[in-house]
Amino acid sequence: MSSTQQVSLIGAPTDVGAGARGASMGPEALRVAGLVQALRNHGADVLDRGNLQGPANPWLDPVDGYRHLDEVTAWNQAVHDAVYGELSSGRMPILLGGDHCLGLGSISAVARHCRDTGKKLRVLWLDAHADFNTSLLTPSGNIHGMPVACLCGYGPKELVEIGGHVPAIDPKWIRQIGIRSVDPGEKRFVHEVGLEVFDMRYIDEMGMRHAMELALATMDANTHLHVSFDVDFLDPDVAPGVGTTIPGGPTYREAQLCMEMIADTGRLASLDVMELNPALDVRNKTALVAVDLIESLFGKSTLMRK
Repeated sequence: MSSTQQVSLIGAPTDVGAGARGASMGPEALRVAGLVQALRNHGADVLDRGNLQGPANPWLDPVDGYRHLDEVTAWNQAVHDAVYGELSSGRMPILLGGDHCLGLGSISAVARHCRDTGKKLRVLWLDAHADFNTSLLTPSGNIHGMPVACLCGYGPKELVEIGGHVPAIDPKWIRQIGIRSVDPGEKRFVHEVGLEVFDMRYIDEMGMRHAMELALATMDANTHLHVSFDVDFLDPDVAPGVGTTIPGGPTYREAQLCMEMIADTGRLASLDVMELNPALDVRNKTALVAVDLIESLFGKSTLMRK
């Protein structure tokens, strides 16, 4: 990272796309865990833009296969506009979630910025879940299980058109890492579309280093790297404070290696930190781990390297 990385924090305090309440408290927990100072310690010029505003979570049942579609659309539009604004002014946006439905607003803004500037886009989706559901596939209707599908053009008109280009991204631009919970219909759809997925079996067999080498391959100086980090990517032993804990995730060391290898590329240009749920956490442990890993994205190395 250059010594004067211009970073803007954007809080999106909502759990409107989730199946459990509490991710709306995520942005504050990350601030309490010292995120601003941690980034400044790594030479970043940090502006905390505060929290976006949006509709309250009505906590209703799904309608036509989608839960809270209007509210999810409003939040994602707000996120899109904020992230796009920071990128347009030459700053690096870090979106503090909030549930992972907001990855739609964030990544559609990044894709729009890349179209504006003629850049290639690479998206790393660090998550226990593929988030590639549709209203026909999802058992729950919770839209935090759908953002990747929506970004690739599969979803309701209101959501796929955020960012002004359908589809917002090509599935070939995404690398998913740490996946270990995929619904049966969703699994078939992921294969059909050709998403590149480094699931936990792959990481167990080949190691995190090999997975990350492939996930980061073929980027060049004209590539914008976006990381969408769902805290449930981590093993629940490391990060209990999430709504959908799935055992068997990356260890603390594997996650550190993942982040350090991303930092080594020098290409990180935008970041989402999603699904942190303080209501389910233990003494803000998960937020502290998340801040620690974000520091690694900004060049904190555990190793004694020159």
